[in-house]
Amino acid sequence: MKTAISILSPLTLLLLWEAAAHLGFVDTRLLSSPSLILQSFFPLLISGDLIYNTWVSVLRVICGFLAGSIPAILLGMSMGLSPFVRSAIEPMIAATYPIPKLALMPLILLIFGLGETSKIFTIAIGVFYLVVINTMAGVLNIDKIYLEVAKNFGAGRKDFYLSVALPGALPMIFAGLKLGMGMALILIVAAEMSAAKAGVGWMIWRAYDMFDIEQMFAALITLSVLGYIFALALDFLERLVLPWKQTN
Repeated sequence: MKTAISILSPLTLLLLWEAAAHLGFVDTRLLSSPSLILQSFFPLLISGDLIYNTWVSVLRVICGFLAGSIPAILLGMSMGLSPFVRSAIEPMIAATYPIPKLALMPLILLIFGLGETSKIFTIAIGVFYLVVINTMAGVLNIDKIYLEVAKNFGAGRKDFYLSVALPGALPMIFAGLKLGMGMALILIVAAEMSAAKAGVGWMIWRAYDMFDIEQMFAALITLSVLGYIFALALDFLERLVLPWKQTN
């Protein structure tokens, strides 16, 4: 039942959009229609343009996501376990987190140039904050009795990280990873719009510049499909790591 609803709801929206375009309620010069957008997909697929640019964006997203999430998990666990580390790092995170990451793009370009590093760093910095905050919250929410038991049994620093903090914070870590992936997809578009010669974001900007509405929507739909695929991948990984967690 849930699967049917998840399929029918976007199809219903597309049918309403198509009907509104045919009835003249939607200006197809600005918003196009699903049928026209579908027709634009075939030349992009046949030429390989869409596949190539999608692959470029996927690689950048994965690299930036890993570069931001791995150190964020390690730092978040350290902040959750150590009041001293938390006192030193938390004020800096609280002060810099509200800064829009897009506002840092000029500075990032000045430091890293127009190459791949600037795009990966832009994604990584956006992912980092969401994952580190959720990881720290997950560790702080662990029942203190588990920490006391580990301490009484003489657990070392490595044991606290791998046997207590990481398993106890995993639900919150995955929540941060899912939020971080959404942020990564937002930032990849911004990064590719400003300094790129390939990628889905670059396709969107090029289509806008040429007023090719159908191609612009094709790139936007491709981005939404990527977001759905990445979400499914994280859900699958979460079920593997946390088989006891029930999803409604």
